[in-house]
Amino acid sequence: MKQRTSFVCQQCGNEFGSWFGKCPSCGEWNSLIETSRITGSSKSDPSTSLRKNLQVEPKKLTEIKRIISKRLKTGYGELDRVLGGGIVPGEVVLVAGDPGVGKSTLLLALLGKIGGWYVTGEESAEQVKLRADRLKITNENLFILPETNLDSVVASLDKLTTLPPVLVIDSIQTMYTENLEGAAGSVGQIRETSQILIALAKQKQIPVFIVGHVTKEGNIAGPKLLEHMVDVVCYFEGDKYYQGRILRTFKNRFGPTDEVGIFEMGEIGLNEIDNPSKLFLEGRVKNVSGSTVGVTLEGTRPLLVEIQSLVVSSQLPMPRRVANGYDYNRLQMILAILQKRLNLPLGTFDVFVNVSGGLKLKEPATDLPIALSIVSAFKNIALPDKLASFGELGLLGELRRVQGEVVRHKEAKRLGFTTIISPEKYQTLMKVAKEILGR
Repeated sequence: MKQRTSFVCQQCGNEFGSWFGKCPSCGEWNSLIETSRITGSSKSDPSTSLRKNLQVEPKKLTEIKRIISKRLKTGYGELDRVLGGGIVPGEVVLVAGDPGVGKSTLLLALLGKIGGWYVTGEESAEQVKLRADRLKITNENLFILPETNLDSVVASLDKLTTLPPVLVIDSIQTMYTENLEGAAGSVGQIRETSQILIALAKQKQIPVFIVGHVTKEGNIAGPKLLEHMVDVVCYFEGDKYYQGRILRTFKNRFGPTDEVGIFEMGEIGLNEIDNPSKLFLEGRVKNVSGSTVGVTLEGTRPLLVEIQSLVVSSQLPMPRRVANGYDYNRLQMILAILQKRLNLPLGTFDVFVNVSGGLKLKEPATDLPIALSIVSAFKNIALPDKLASFGELGLLGELRRVQGEVVRHKEAKRLGFTTIISPEKYQTLMKVAKEILGR
């Protein structure tokens, strides 16, 4: 048994034979830590056995069986939608999100539908049982394994004659392998355990779902390599103070990368939402200035959301700009456009913008409803209740065409909106403001 020492960058995960103050790969300072790897061990190494058993002979493309048609349905239409139609055998799915957003609840509910192994490194079996009782899960084929040693998990799977339909690892930051020295959650351990799980999934054709933590910046904790290695990367988004939850794909080797699934966190767990626009418009107050409805596109799905603005005289040398659920820099740009093109003296006013329902708007098509909401609040004129809008704003005040205009129109009309402001009819913000607000 030998011990080999190397230095691993905590930022990018690259490995070096000697220490550097600055990582040669990503340029991060003081990010290299010493890691020891045990080689030549007499103990059985599950990851090594997996690699030895993998076939290395190439196959003709025409002889490879098409596995897409064998997708396993999850029992949740929203989750199937995000995964591209269901679970592909042998795929590895990374599910990341903020603490308490519902990642463990979602995956436990998934196993409650189709069965499988739930490997938890964060909770005891009794704690998982409490959550399962709350979710009313009674599946006899659901097994709980509280374990952080991934070598033991792989060894237990090797003993089975019938493999579980799905394996859930909660979470990758709590797993470790004895082949590598270092604490669980370190870059080296995350990289090594991920490689073991991927080899396990590909050889045994077991779908593996991995729960990942996120940093305070919103990035997945651990090396960026983890996102490159897995087949699917999903982010579970939502504000813990709101019921709405969005499962969004950022990478999918077996399906589209722009789909979203929408859920509602209820008292007994997550529920699918048939009409998500109704959820985000629920409780809307009408005939009040500063409120309007925007039509956004999440993946291929149109959503109607309420946007609220408040504009008040500032007592500060530098007026406040607060954006909740919207990009701060884009808000600054819209305010500059309103000042220049509509001659609104917003430089001495505090501006607050809020997207109701905890939704985070990211696409440029919400520029127009944000602008209309601010103008309405500034002039203290309520917009029509049945008005919805979408469109990207240019710096010259022009309205630019956006993707999915037809489906946005159809969704707005379906929900009873009669006045729809879009780049199809209006070319400039100035024309919209003059016609709608009399500016």
